[in-house]
Amino acid sequence: MFLVCGEALFDFFLESETGPASATYAARAGGSPFNVAVGLARLGVGSGLLCGLSTDLLGARLGQVLADEGVSTRYAVPTDRPTTLSLVGLDAAGVPAYQFYGRGSADIGLAAEDLRIPGDEVVGLHFGSYSIAAAPVADAMARLALMDERRFVSLDPNVRLNVEPDLDIWRERLEVLASRADALKVSAEDLDLLRPGAAHENVAADFISKGVSLVVITDGGDMAVGWSAGGVRAAATPPATTVVDTVGAGDTFQAVLIESLLRAPEGPRAAAREVNGDRLGAMLARCARAAAITCSRRGADLPRAAELEEQG
Repeated sequence: MFLVCGEALFDFFLESETGPASATYAARAGGSPFNVAVGLARLGVGSGLLCGLSTDLLGARLGQVLADEGVSTRYAVPTDRPTTLSLVGLDAAGVPAYQFYGRGSADIGLAAEDLRIPGDEVVGLHFGSYSIAAAPVADAMARLALMDERRFVSLDPNVRLNVEPDLDIWRERLEVLASRADALKVSAEDLDLLRPGAAHENVAADFISKGVSLVVITDGGDMAVGWSAGGVRAAATPPATTVVDTVGAGDTFQAVLIESLLRAPEGPRAAAREVNGDRLGAMLARCARAAAITCSRRGADLPRAAELEEQG
């Protein structure tokens, strides 16, 4: 099992607004780690979600969605704290802006002492989004990442300043988790917040010097570039697509990146460290192709393996 660690919430999308007192919202289960866990399951990878999961009505629905998708909730921690809510607005290009309501919520309230320690069946861990920065859950995530150096670890900061507005906290937390990460995927948008003015290749080199084996920087519909500890650089550009919205595109890229590394015969840690240029380029192209599929439909509706192969 690959265990994704972080948050689970409900996104509310404004569907229509016909007058000053009338608005219709569509609710979608989501949260970046939630999406990655579902994405892995849809690709045929055994996955689980470690998070605080509310016993309220929305939390029960999240649990049902996970069960329907084949994602294990063995390591989810039930709580009577409420489910985090996110209001999502889309601009003309389908790019989302989020407003979170999560104070005292099930996922942010997860503490280190609540953790269910992963067993031997867990082959790797993924961390990302506001659960790596917002206390107390951030302390729990750091403890989990640092307690065992045997497992493959992937990381995507997926910065959410409307949950934790202090960029210095994001930087500090990222440094801690990156010290254990084998693969780091980060968007150019996030990188420009975290390391303003820094050349992307220099940031990648810095993380590699600190022990990360593979760094991938994505840039929306533009080129994704990867660097490995072995000195390899490769890039891929997503195929042209009609964009409905970009919700879940980065999570899709992340899920396919993890899946690609997990399926490597030499194992994910060695694959991240020793990947050659052709293989890395093919991997990034597959990730970009999957993200384009998600962008072609509403919300974080990540592709299944058969859909991705059809596009190949």
